[in-house]
Amino acid sequence: MVSDYIIEKIESLPPLPKTIIEIEEFRQKPDKESFELLKIVEKDALIVSTLLKVSNSAMFGFRSKVETASKAINLLGINFTISIAIGGTVQNLLKTNLSAYGINSDDFMRASNLATTLTSTWLSKVSFDLKEELILPALLQEAGKFILADVIENEGKTEEFNIAIKSGKDVASLEKEIIGMTTSEITAKIFKHWKLSENLINVIEYVDDIEKCPAEYLERSQILEVIKIICNVTDAFSDENIEKGIEKAKEYNFDVKSLEKAIEKIQDRLLDE
Repeated sequence: MVSDYIIEKIESLPPLPKTIIEIEEFRQKPDKESFELLKIVEKDALIVSTLLKVSNSAMFGFRSKVETASKAINLLGINFTISIAIGGTVQNLLKTNLSAYGINSDDFMRASNLATTLTSTWLSKVSFDLKEELILPALLQEAGKFILADVIENEGKTEEFNIAIKSGKDVASLEKEIIGMTTSEITAKIFKHWKLSENLINVIEYVDDIEKCPAEYLERSQILEVIKIICNVTDAFSDENIEKGIEKAKEYNFDVKSLEKAIEKIQDRLLDE
């Protein structure tokens, strides 16, 4: 059974590295100091190189080259740095062929970084607390696609799935139809396996099935859904996906003007890529 294969894949995932466990513990502290985070991050060369790569991308448009982890943390901020550190490591642990979705790991990372940037830029004008809380789930919410792509490949349905995506079929509906589970459900199961925070798990779990979302997580899951639509990994920031995301934001009575301004700001940066 497909569900047994999914459980087996999740249970066979390698444990989170010690550095990430330390970062996750640091993330949950009420008072955070950047020098503490720097001490943890500097232990892991992969995290440092990911931080520098992201910091020097056109998405941020920093005036001078970022060459140290310390400068990256100061420019990106503590929570953004945490998100990139955890996100890059999670992707590394889950690495698999994403051809079912018609993308590669670089496409996935770009879409994930766009999701984080959009969350930060939009919500900084709406609510500081929401922004700080949702940066990490926005980056990680699509992680389940690495497991799903492997399952689709194992079932011999990669070509069928890829053709359906290219025809414009809704990805979550397609996942449910072919595999029986969606990305948000799988992502939540992965993070339960790794014993990440309940809050992180709960705001992601219902993004692909908002109608089942408990009231206490509803607003945050709806925001993540809007971000997911606009930063769709198969075609992030396309005109069509931006339009769909704005429509969804209107449906949820969100601050659409702030969202549109955030999109424009990021589009301007993307012209420099």
